[in-house]
Amino acid sequence: MRVYDPIPETLNALKDSNIQIMLCIPNDKLQALTDPKEAYNWVVSNVINYIKQVRIKYVSVGNEISPLIAGSSQFVPFLLPVMENVQRVITSFRLNNRVKISTAIETGLLANTYPPSQSTFRGDVTSFIKPIIEFLKQNNAPLLANIYPYFAYIGDPDHVALSYAIFAQPEPDSSGYTNLFDAMLDSIYYAIEKAIGENKVEIVVSESGWPSDGGFGGSMGTATIYYRNLIGHSKSKAGTIHKPGKPIETYMFAMFDENLKIGAETEKHFGVFYPDKTQKYNLTF
Repeated sequence: MRVYDPIPETLNALKDSNIQIMLCIPNDKLQALTDPKEAYNWVVSNVINYIKQVRIKYVSVGNEISPLIAGSSQFVPFLLPVMENVQRVITSFRLNNRVKISTAIETGLLANTYPPSQSTFRGDVTSFIKPIIEFLKQNNAPLLANIYPYFAYIGDPDHVALSYAIFAQPEPDSSGYTNLFDAMLDSIYYAIEKAIGENKVEIVVSESGWPSDGGFGGSMGTATIYYRNLIGHSKSKAGTIHKPGKPIETYMFAMFDENLKIGAETEKHFGVFYPDKTQKYNLTF
């Protein structure tokens, strides 16, 4: 389960639940945590104080921070220093093999994504992303990636088939892929290899989902198919063309519809539960 803000009520509710947690540091908290003392206090308050009863697996430092995004570019200078500060504290408590420090990226950092084997990180973000990947490699931590075939589909529906976006295309495309999710995931793997000359960095899909309403492409029927196929594909050992033979650790976005969220109407309809906690889909794991 991914927890976007370390709210005590949430962490207390998760005690002794045996649910593994990805705990996030919100973007607007990063500047303060460039101070090593503040980073120490954050880790003690939100990790050390709960670690005996809550299975914290990852700490995601920020979400979708990018030099290319107006709403997050201001956090770029803080990201790697905070990752390093948090890592030092985790290591000092001898938890570095248990709790991995990472950050979640979005796929807009990539260029030349078709075919996936030609993918690279954009030239104007290389100096930002390469040190982060080197940090992950050094600490044996995965890169977190938010992967949304939905946005690729609505951005270019003339060239991206709906069946390809929702795991429902029987025949592979010219690059050998039968679904967009795998193509997007492998694009990141290939970009990592080109950035650091090898790839020992795993990718965890830290968000993927489909809206049930709110605009073009958003429907209960389509979203049901997407989530069911996402679960089945992630749990199977098919993997991707480039990384076959193992399940794909994937976080479905989101648990609840965010009926108060600002932005496109579809943004309010990504939940697998309604805001009143009633179930939207009949999903099984």
